Parts: sequence; structure tokens; C-alpha cells
Amino acid sequence: MAKKKEESPKEISVEERLKALYQLQIVSSEIDRIRTMRGELPMEVEELADDLEGKHKRKERYEDQIDQNKHNIEKAKESIRTAEGMVEKYKQHLNDVRNDKEYDAISKELENLELDILKYEKAIREYQEDNQYIKEDIGALTADIKEVQEVYQVKKKELDAIIADTKAEEEKLRINAKSLEELIDPQLLAAFKRTRKSTHNGVAVAPIQRDACSGCFNLIPPQREIDVRSHKKIIACEYCGRVLIDEELATEVADNFK
Repeated sequence: MAKKKEESPKEISVEERLKALYQLQIVSSEIDRIRTMRGELPMEVEELADDLEGKHKRKERYEDQIDQNKHNIEKAKESIRTAEGMVEKYKQHLNDVRNDKEYDAISKELENLELDILKYEKAIREYQEDNQYIKEDIGALTADIKEVQEVYQVKKKELDAIIADTKAEEEKLRINAKSLEELIDPQLLAAFKRTRKSTHNGVAVAPIQRDACSGCFNLIPPQREIDVRSHKKIIACEYCGRVLIDEELATEVADNFK
């Protein structure tokens, strides 16, 4: 037996499209409500996590610099030991010199070696001082990391609790929204999403209440209100661009949604 051909969004009546749109609005508003419950927490948690990552990387760079300085200190010490060995060697040669020229040459080498030793000793002191400053920076940074970590853990725990409480509800709403979107033609859906982004409260479908658009509160001309109630075509508010729906149909959709 042949399967019944499914209706495409274009084959659905205007009334059904309005119902789907308003249902999607209700579902979207519920998702917005859940996000509002989370407030600035997701952003705060993300910023704290980024801050912690940056501080840990800075601490690693400090520690790497300490290791490099220690390596340089060992190299300088080795150079000193080599130079001192050469000094002893040249001093012994002084006893065997045969003329003033050899004596002056060896004396010059000794002088250069002594200067090299002083240079290496100075470098060692500088590396040691640098490491001392870096260790102080690491101490301050470690305390800062601990403080930020504590705040992060509190905020993350709070956010996780909210997500845990609302995850199932939000997932159900998202599935519902996806199903409703399939009933709406792409052009109308795109317009719906654009309007949601451009409005402060995310409302893209507004019931007419007391002869006015409930989105922007501007009065709707009587004939236009009649046209909206006739469900013959999708009509947008000429002031704010929200899709208009008569209050009776909106109430019916809202009651069925509960």
C-alpha cells in the first residue's frame, strides 16, 4: 500500500502555519527563560577558565625561565672551572719563561682569564637574582591562581547545578522547536529568526491585544485586525515587523501547549 504523501510547509494552511509559528515562539521563549536563569554565569565561568589558563601558562613560562637560568648558571660555573684550570696552567708556565716577551704573553692570558672569571661570576649573580625575583612573582601568581580557582569552582558548581536542573527540559524544548521548524517554510522561518534577534525580548510573533500589537503596543487598524483573524495570509505589524496573530488563536495554541 502506497504511503500517504507528507505535507510540505507550503501545503499547510495559513492557520496551521500561524499555530506552528506561535508554538515555536512559545518554545523559543521558554528556552530564553532557561538561559536567563543562567544569567551571566556561562560567560563568567568561561572568562574565569580563560583567566586560569592564562595564569597557568604564565607560571609555566616563569618556571621554564628559572630552569634556563639554572642551566646558564651551571654553564658559567663550568666555564669558571675551565678558566681556573687554565690559570693554574699558565702560572706554572711563568716559572719556565725564558724572556720578557713570553712573560708578558702569559701575563696577558692570565689577565684575560681573570676577567673572564669575573664576567662569569657576575653572570651567575645576575641569574641568581633573576631567579629570586621570578620566584617572588611565582609566589604572587600562585596565590592569585588559588583565589581565581576558588571563585571558578563556586561559579562552575552553581552553573552545573542550573544546567542539571534544566538540561532535560531544554533538550525537550529544542527537539520540539526542531519539529516545529520543519512545518514552517524556510523564508518565513528565516524572517522569524531575524526578528527574534532584532527584538529586545526575542518575541517575533505577537498576539493582538486590545486592538494593539502586544510587541510594540501600536494600534492595529480595524481592517488589518480583521485580515489577521481571517487567517488567509501571514500579516506582520507595520511598526515592528512582528508576525501578528489574533488573541483567540494565540490563546488556543498556548492552552494546548501547557
